[in-house]
Amino acid sequence: MSTPQTNTSTATETSDVAAVPMKFEVTTLPVADVDRAKAFYQRLGWRLDIDFEPAPGVRGVQFTPPGSPASIQFGENTNSMEPGSLEGLFLVVDDIEAVREELIERGVDVQEIWHLELGKGPVPGLDPERRSYASRASFADPDGNRWVLQEITERLPGRV
Repeated sequence: MSTPQTNTSTATETSDVAAVPMKFEVTTLPVADVDRAKAFYQRLGWRLDIDFEPAPGVRGVQFTPPGSPASIQFGENTNSMEPGSLEGLFLVVDDIEAVREELIERGVDVQEIWHLELGKGPVPGLDPERRSYASRASFADPDGNRWVLQEITERLPGRV
């Protein structure tokens, strides 16, 4: 059996990087109950950008997390995804303990903090060295779409 090779190169070393700017703006969440989802994301303290009906029988709602350039959208008759089917929606935070505490105060069931230890996998608790990208916690919206809080205090090269 062979050991997998780890690629340590960064995006800045790649010569085949696209030159035309493309900015990730919005992702769509599949929800069963638009009003319940709207109440949940309002409770998180996210900015309500719009709640509108662009066509008969179609409703769209958009929220933006504090400090984020990207938003989420959900609605009625807007997609065919199964409600609650999204996983691994990452929210990058400077202080995972403070964010987790605030979300709990807002009534969100946030799992305990854990950290990723190379060679071992997930380990309970904060990363002892508070390394960027290591500490995480997660929660789900009422439909089961899963969010991951990830503490990042220093970005990898090329990610600023």
